[in-house]
Amino acid sequence: MKTLRPFPKDFLWGAATSAYQVEGAAQLEGKKLSQQDVINRRPGVADAEVASDHYHRYKEDVALMKELGLRSYRFSLAWARIFPDGVGDPNPQGVQFYHHLLDELQKAGITPIVTLYHYDMPLALVEKYDGWIDRQSVADFAYYTEFVLREYGSKVKYWLTINEQSIIVQYWTKKNLIPEKYLDDPQVRYQINHHMNLAHATACKLVHQLVPGGMVGAAINTAPIYPLTSTPCDVMAAQNALDVRNLFYLDVYFKGQYNKAAFIYLEEMGVAPKIEPGDLELFREGYSDFLALNYYSSDCAKFPPPDAQRTESGVNYTGKKGEIDSYETMPDFFQIVRNPNCDTTDWDWAIDPTGLECLLRDIYTRYGKPLMITENGLGFFDKLEDDGTVHDDYRIDYLRSHIRAVQRAMHYGVEVLSYNPWSFMDLLSTENGYQKRYGFVYVDRGEEDLRTLDRIKKDSYYWYQQVIASGGQKL
Repeated sequence: MKTLRPFPKDFLWGAATSAYQVEGAAQLEGKKLSQQDVINRRPGVADAEVASDHYHRYKEDVALMKELGLRSYRFSLAWARIFPDGVGDPNPQGVQFYHHLLDELQKAGITPIVTLYHYDMPLALVEKYDGWIDRQSVADFAYYTEFVLREYGSKVKYWLTINEQSIIVQYWTKKNLIPEKYLDDPQVRYQINHHMNLAHATACKLVHQLVPGGMVGAAINTAPIYPLTSTPCDVMAAQNALDVRNLFYLDVYFKGQYNKAAFIYLEEMGVAPKIEPGDLELFREGYSDFLALNYYSSDCAKFPPPDAQRTESGVNYTGKKGEIDSYETMPDFFQIVRNPNCDTTDWDWAIDPTGLECLLRDIYTRYGKPLMITENGLGFFDKLEDDGTVHDDYRIDYLRSHIRAVQRAMHYGVEVLSYNPWSFMDLLSTENGYQKRYGFVYVDRGEEDLRTLDRIKKDSYYWYQQVIASGGQKL
């Protein structure tokens, strides 16, 4: 086996969460609802009212992070906790909560990596003007961002703008509260994307203006896309899918323009976003310092049949392999399919650590910017044993293989700043509640039964503790 270069001594070994998935206190101490608080209300599935109760237990949680040895913690701010109505007067209790959290992290020697937006548009703005659908969202996001940077900029170096913009577009009716009148108009999702691009660029400009030494970038969920076969048409379909699902976003972040092939296709389909004078100039002015990657699986594409109709990406709600309800099809361009060469999780996500190395090397070659891993993990039906232990060797195997993939990419010259797997603790899965667990720390609760909410270290906690302490040498 090849001897790989070791991880740098200043490598940020960490973990990740998001506000609405762990904090709870969804309507306490001045906070009002976000759209995600509403989206997560489904019969029989946990909602965000309590989540993992991090809002009340953050000191206990940070102590567990310190014991684990974390050097970084990637988390998000709840916009509606700071500005309950999206704009206007800030909520003093919400503002103070994040000061307390940041101070606790500083005492523990943990570097914060802060996400400005993780799906949770304040409900007040959705009710006021339909959220990201309206261009006013760009100005209101800038208002929120400027306040946050002035308030916390002295405590935070690394800033993430928008989490998983590609997923927000791909699952546009699941990650946004969309009024019924827009549901039959697929152009709306690309207009949402354009407004988020403007918001991202504005936030980047603000970080550069207001945070001395600050670094900023987006956190994008992205995947390599393989052709189903070596036939030229399938290879071309994979290229088309790459342009639409990956480069359509990354070219804006790093080139200040839309990917040309993807944009021409969207124009041909009549769904391209409306661009106003000055928008592309703002893209170029709001440059990114790095890119954060959320990686869970790779994708596979084939060329669609001549009579193919447009379909959107589906979801597996049951955790039974093979029950994903659809794959994305773009007529005359590409069709996403299951890769027969990869095993999958119980939720039909391809398990492909080599894909992470492929992705890191490809993106670094294209753009030459530092990269972070801000999500990577395995959702599973974890079991709390009678003796109070959780044995998750499957998660250890998954993370071990992906850390090795990161190290291989770094060996071949890719600059990676951090590895922040999803997730530090069990949290509210957007589609699957608490049945689908990711954490190093087990949270004792069910879907509707809060039980004790106790924190219990899984086997993976002790394994990752050793990985960090050894600087990645003991996997």
